[in-house]
Amino acid sequence: MDHAEAGDAVDGIDGIVLDQVERLLAQHLTPALLAACDGAAGAAAWPADLWTALAESGLPLALVPEAEGGIGLAATTAARLIRRCGRAALPLPLPETVAGAALWAAAGGQVAEDALSLVPGGGPVRIAPHAEGFVLDGRVAQVPWGGSVAALLLDAVDAAGIPHLVRIAAPGTLRDTHHNLAGEPRDTLDLTGCTVAAADVRAAPGWAAGADAPSVESVGAWVRAQQMVGALETCLGSALDHAQERQQFGRPLAKFQAIQHMLAEAAGHVAAATAAADLAAACWGDPRFVLATAIAKARCGEATGHVAAIGHQIHGAMGFTQEHPLHRATRRLWSWRDEFGSDALWQERIGRAVCAGGGAALWPMLVRLRGGAG
Repeated sequence: MDHAEAGDAVDGIDGIVLDQVERLLAQHLTPALLAACDGAAGAAAWPADLWTALAESGLPLALVPEAEGGIGLAATTAARLIRRCGRAALPLPLPETVAGAALWAAAGGQVAEDALSLVPGGGPVRIAPHAEGFVLDGRVAQVPWGGSVAALLLDAVDAAGIPHLVRIAAPGTLRDTHHNLAGEPRDTLDLTGCTVAAADVRAAPGWAAGADAPSVESVGAWVRAQQMVGALETCLGSALDHAQERQQFGRPLAKFQAIQHMLAEAAGHVAAATAAADLAAACWGDPRFVLATAIAKARCGEATGHVAAIGHQIHGAMGFTQEHPLHRATRRLWSWRDEFGSDALWQERIGRAVCAGGGAALWPMLVRLRGGAG
């Protein structure tokens, strides 16, 4: 039973695209492939056939407007697509590509269906004019699939401190390769002296005057929040199924009041995280985006600690084995909560945004956040 599908039906082209994602993942994403792509114990495989199938379906450009050559999905539907990737533990940067391509298109850049990764914040990358366009200066770490993707999208600032987006078609020298707890590649790249054409440097899109402009970091946090919702749904669904099927003392675990309380607690956290991620999805492209994303990333991170712990408690020792699929969800949850900003970082930004307006502005801020930009 797929507990996450309740109330998740979508009609029209959006529904067709989401059904296509489900079919592709069911066809290609086998347990053997997932095991081969798990780099926790060594080199992770890049599932080229699966990426080709996803690219040929047009999914990398799902959030790019039709006028720019994309599918033109609503952001709320694209968020559901990304959640499906999180549920399935997709070992490819399709979520990063979907959001990154849309951000690059919003900045006026030409998009392609190549695999794209988003470079986390943590150290400023600087750009300076160069005879061939611009030259970069900086070193970046924890880049998802940095050694495998065709291009990277990163935040950079010029000498005046003005934010820009930079698309690097040929990433800088690969210095070191690591994997996160989920076994996904996280690479370190040295960009010092890397030159890019002027067409690959764009002013960061200002979705609203007077509001925080969207950045690669905030878009990456948005992506991780949506993925985390999908993985949380998988974890909760697995716990529910196990509690109904596993027998102890002659009756299912789900009949024990203590287990019922744990499941109810987990379900509450998943519902709260989903609501926050839904709000962030609805805020794509308007002044509320950065604050809504901060709330979603922080709330999904908080839910991760509770839901993963409860899921493993209910499964007992079985849930800690490599053979049981639960770890594919929980290891990603533990990894993703710290990527593109930890809970503490986004909670601090929420606090600063609230304090900047003063106490009298808090309620109007909440009303605008929930009801719209106007």
